[in-house]
Amino acid sequence: MTRWLRLLLILVLIAPVAAQLAGCASERTPAPVDGAPPDLNERFLAEDLDVDRYIDIFEAESREIYAQREGIAAALGLEPGMAVADVGAGTGLFMPAFTSRIGAAGTLYAVEIAPRFLDHLRRRARDAGHAQVQVVRATEHSVELPAASIDVAFVCDTYHHFSDPASTLASLRAALRPGASLVIVDFERVPGETPDWVLEHVRAGKDVFIAEIEAAGFELVEELEIDGLEQNYVLRFRRP
Repeated sequence: MTRWLRLLLILVLIAPVAAQLAGCASERTPAPVDGAPPDLNERFLAEDLDVDRYIDIFEAESREIYAQREGIAAALGLEPGMAVADVGAGTGLFMPAFTSRIGAAGTLYAVEIAPRFLDHLRRRARDAGHAQVQVVRATEHSVELPAASIDVAFVCDTYHHFSDPASTLASLRAALRPGASLVIVDFERVPGETPDWVLEHVRAGKDVFIAEIEAAGFELVEELEIDGLEQNYVLRFRRP
């Protein structure tokens, strides 16, 4: 057998293995996802952000997320002693509902990128005596949480603000313990049905977001039905 024939035989034999390895690498490394446009988050990063204005907006009874906050919190199945991350905690509207369920032995990570919201979250936790709250400054690429540190990650009306979804989801997956839950609340986006401001503000609909999150290594478990929610959907994912 000539040297070239031997080389050809080797290439034929290893080609299927190489293809399999390439496929595995593709599964482990999801394709980049175009996230939120840069200007979507600019106002929240401003040093002169009017926090009181956003309290009036985010914590108004006319906002269905706020009106149904107890029902949403109840659906997460939180228990005393759990560690929960509220990613994009904003003004901290879920802080009372979460801390009451996880108790003093639990931990609530209030995760934010907006400097003024971070200051407000610290004051709110201190004034309410919530010693179990840890305020965490995230980046646009990472939630900045310790590995395997949380039982539930909660992302409410914030996923569509992720400017780097793939990296942020990878950091969330690393922070979640095996078998832990990722719960996403976001706006229904159906052209012809949802308001124009949602179509302009939210970059994609539910099916696209599900595909992105599954590509990041999460398993969709269920869509939760919460009484009173019409503009928003709630999805529970599992970290294998």
